[in-house]
Amino acid sequence: MSKNKKNLNIKEVKAINKNIRSSTRKLSPILRSIVGKKAEEALRDLSFSEKRISKDIKKTITSAVANAENNFQYDIDKLVVQEAYCGKQIIMKRFRARAKGRAAPIKKPYSNVTIILKEKTKELKQDGSKS
Repeated sequence: MSKNKKNLNIKEVKAINKNIRSSTRKLSPILRSIVGKKAEEALRDLSFSEKRISKDIKKTITSAVANAENNFQYDIDKLVVQEAYCGKQIIMKRFRARAKGRAAPIKKPYSNVTIILKEKTKELKQDGSKS
């Protein structure tokens, strides 16, 4: 019963983007760089990123912010990226023609990206002061 009460107090919003055309190896460093930042700061960093895939991650964060605002009426200025992770999806397998009638495999991986935003509230420290 205490678990149910605990889950009601957590103010989290999730957005999942499936079938992103990139490998998890290329996505992970970008996602690690935005964890812990404010949502608007993460969007700014991604807009100036030179990586091709940062545009899709930016869309996912924008979707999570819209979910927070429309579905839960959270203040978008207080949203912080709590978690950002990716997982494997399908791998399209193609072949390229090579010399002497041979073929070389080409793997085109897809990934899922999950972004969880949290509304940051002023928490009291143990000495009673605000953080």
